[in-house]
Amino acid sequence: MDLARAFVDFAQLGANWVLWLLIILSVVSVGVMIDRALWLRRRDTDTERFTRELRGAFDRGELDRLTAKYLDDPAIPVQVGLRGLAARAQGAEAAAEAMHSERVRWRRAAERNLIVLGTLGNNVPFVGLFGTVLGVINAFQHLAVKAADVEKETLSAIAEALTATAVGLLVAIPAVIAFNSFSRKVRVMMSGADEVAHTVLLLIHGAVHEGERKEAGNGGK
Repeated sequence: MDLARAFVDFAQLGANWVLWLLIILSVVSVGVMIDRALWLRRRDTDTERFTRELRGAFDRGELDRLTAKYLDDPAIPVQVGLRGLAARAQGAEAAAEAMHSERVRWRRAAERNLIVLGTLGNNVPFVGLFGTVLGVINAFQHLAVKAADVEKETLSAIAEALTATAVGLLVAIPAVIAFNSFSRKVRVMMSGADEVAHTVLLLIHGAVHEGERKEAGNGGK
């Protein structure tokens, strides 16, 4: 009974502090959105164009020139491909492992703080609902102990309570949309990295087989 009374006393604080908490969470959410949007925008590239240049450089023997051109390119597929090219002298298996390691490293960097958006999107509505519950309890307390101006204070408390739910949804919905959008963008970039990696391996295998064929032809002579 004392515990219930303590909670009721706590509820008398109303939903005002919950609203401030929601504002802080909204600032965190917007900060993460801006950070991820800027980071991911710089890491995207035209994968088809790069693989076309990659094949051409292989055919012309200009891989060093291609590497120099894209060395400072921040795009994830490009960096994965360059990592494989750097390890090609050690064989296709070493190049594959190098590119896999590079891909994992970039994926970890790309998904940084996305868990914050996912968590906010899933849980902030409950924070708002908690504020609503506190506000409704506070409103009923007004009804129970106030006589003068009871209608005005009760309606004000209910409005404050419902505002907490509304603000919670206002914070959660953009967070969910951003989380899904960024997650999809990461998947697309990782798919592009896989495409480049497979192209590099195909070219390395082709170069090895071509070398073996030439050696066999020279041996036959």
